[in-house]
Amino acid sequence: MHTLTKPEPACPSNCYKEQPTPKEISWGYAWTRGPSQRRRQAQSAAGVRISADDATLEGAVTVPGNASKLVLFAHGSGSSRHSPRNRFVAQKFNDAGLATLLFDLLTREEEAVDLRTAQYRFDIGLLAQRLLHATHWARQYKKTRQLRFSYFGARTGGAAALVAAAELPGDVGAVVSRGGRPDLAGDALPRVRAPTLLIVGGEDDVVIDLTNRHVRKCVAK
Repeated sequence: MHTLTKPEPACPSNCYKEQPTPKEISWGYAWTRGPSQRRRQAQSAAGVRISADDATLEGAVTVPGNASKLVLFAHGSGSSRHSPRNRFVAQKFNDAGLATLLFDLLTREEEAVDLRTAQYRFDIGLLAQRLLHATHWARQYKKTRQLRFSYFGARTGGAAALVAAAELPGDVGAVVSRGGRPDLAGDALPRVRAPTLLIVGGEDDVVIDLTNRHVRKCVAK
């Protein structure tokens, strides 16, 4: 597992600064650019509905014409598939030829309850199960069923991605966590086999400390 820190303004664990800064835009472009990335790939995009037990989750899937891999996004607490940061990262992935699936981990009714009570945002087991349902859906969807898949999680979605990856040790190609909470993944951490990148803001002292204390539990290389 590799940890990458990138300086950004300090942000407590309950703060969600979703609008990307000019520095982040430059960093994201440098990350994905290359001869084949400088031109926009032909791609298909569609709104989708994902069944997850007794819930139906709204999502959006984008598949470039030359895609061989799919990235499933798990958003942070208090966010959704409309997160500006995740949509920005997803666009860069699409430009690089990667398919993406952005979807809501909670239903509209659950989101409304969570805004009042915070009932669901730290229910990592539920969020991980929703991600696993989305993975099963992607395996059946005609435009993504042949693609190798990976996870991109933010905040509590990072913990959910780690737990889901532990449930599918031979299937997940990689896990990327942006400002995630590996401490909330609990006993799933030692079972993660996918290559894992943890990205933490250079001044986000709380998350850096939590990450450093729990990263040694992950056995992925």
